[in-house]
Amino acid sequence: MLSQIQRFGGAMFTPVLLFPFAGIVVGLAILLQNPMFVGESLTDPNSLFAQIVHIIEEGGWTVFRNMPLIFAVGLPIGLAKQAQGRACLAVMVSFLTWNYFINAMGMTWGSYFGVDFTQDAVAGSGLTMMAGIKTLDTSIIGAIIISGIVTALHNRLFDKKLPVFLGIFQGTSYVVIIAFLVMIPCAWLTLLGWPKVQMGIESLQAFLRSAGALGVWVYTFLERILIPTGLHHFIYGPFIFGPAAVEGGIQMYWAQHLQEFSLSAEPLKSLFPEGGFALHGNSKIFGAVGISLAMYFTAAPENRVKVAGLLIPATLTAMLVGITEPLEFTFLFISPLLFAVHAVLAASMSTVMYLFGVVGNMGGGLIDQVLPQNWIPMFSNHADMMLTQIAIGLCFTLLYFVVFRTLILQFNMCTPGREDAEVKLYSKAEYKASRGQTTAAEPKKSWIRLPVSCKPWAGSAISPALTIARRVYVLHCMTCHKRWMTKSLKSWERTASSVVAMPFR
Repeated sequence: MLSQIQRFGGAMFTPVLLFPFAGIVVGLAILLQNPMFVGESLTDPNSLFAQIVHIIEEGGWTVFRNMPLIFAVGLPIGLAKQAQGRACLAVMVSFLTWNYFINAMGMTWGSYFGVDFTQDAVAGSGLTMMAGIKTLDTSIIGAIIISGIVTALHNRLFDKKLPVFLGIFQGTSYVVIIAFLVMIPCAWLTLLGWPKVQMGIESLQAFLRSAGALGVWVYTFLERILIPTGLHHFIYGPFIFGPAAVEGGIQMYWAQHLQEFSLSAEPLKSLFPEGGFALHGNSKIFGAVGISLAMYFTAAPENRVKVAGLLIPATLTAMLVGITEPLEFTFLFISPLLFAVHAVLAASMSTVMYLFGVVGNMGGGLIDQVLPQNWIPMFSNHADMMLTQIAIGLCFTLLYFVVFRTLILQFNMCTPGREDAEVKLYSKAEYKASRGQTTAAEPKKSWIRLPVSCKPWAGSAISPALTIARRVYVLHCMTCHKRWMTKSLKSWERTASSVVAMPFR
């Protein structure tokens, strides 16, 4: 069950990859329309420069204005077991059909459902326009649910054999036909239940506003600590792309009001307090540096050049584009304690920044979000906030370094380059393999080989246990009739004096 949830959460990440570039385009376009940066003449609506920038900006809004459709079509790429392209087609048709059903039922029986479909689809109405269809504003939540239902139908029915005379309806057509029928009750249930969900979302938004710094800490902590499970997508998704904090999601709301915020002299926290729920990217920028420095200075002197060669690219990747997997899964692989401490420090950093008035859309790295969507457009009127953010971030960089260095030395952890530890970083796949979470595509047995010299019990009375462990291992191999028994035994003979090897299924 957990693996299925992880797969679903991972599939959600496919559409998310489209947002960094779109955000950069919109952010730079809005910056080029600011007279404080380019002058009054270039921002004149009649100038060719302003017209070209406006055209480019409109293209950048494509992803933001069609988020539900993009999430609906993008999920089957990761969820469909076969023919992913056909699954995307079936989902798109079914998603539009579902919205047409909602529109028709709402226009016909709107009074029964308590929804006024005669009003314009504006903010606060509960309605929206989706591909020219006036429908309920279910944001990405409705899109994800419908996409999941249709993808499940695709996985179950795509290969179903029909009688010869119905062969034309086999495959994708059959999936769409069944989905068409399923969308009728789905639309009915949506109209019946979603208005109540909208009231619940409004209550949640009010609670989060009142929770303040505590809400920011809990949100950021959960977003970090759940990364190994893949469930963190369900934490940040409703906030960044859904209506959990603000209507339309923080990503879209921030982009829509970027020019307004950049021209205002009021504190950003008073203009957009919900921006505290998008500060989790600061741990990728400032925390990554402290973690890498701790690993570097705890490595053996003769290995530091090799360690630097690994850590510098990984740190730059985390800082610039917000991809932290090489770093995070390395110390998660070695010690979950370090990862838990990382989650606490990341949450504390976001909370302290929020208390000092730092808000924005900073869930990514420097290139994709922080610079084009925050620092550059906001510099003219909010430079003091940025300096505060940098100062707090550097303090936490130092705190990360001190805490990680202390823990690594205190518990003698085998981070890259320490004593006999291998100089390498670990991936998510290697971490899952070590935890026995191998997939069908990865049936091989994974081995974690930890040098005895890096263990707290090195040189103690535990050494004779190697002999006992070897004998138990022999019996295990003979019982299971493993073909690799001889090779494994030789490996034990050769390394028993210096290596503790444990097989993980």
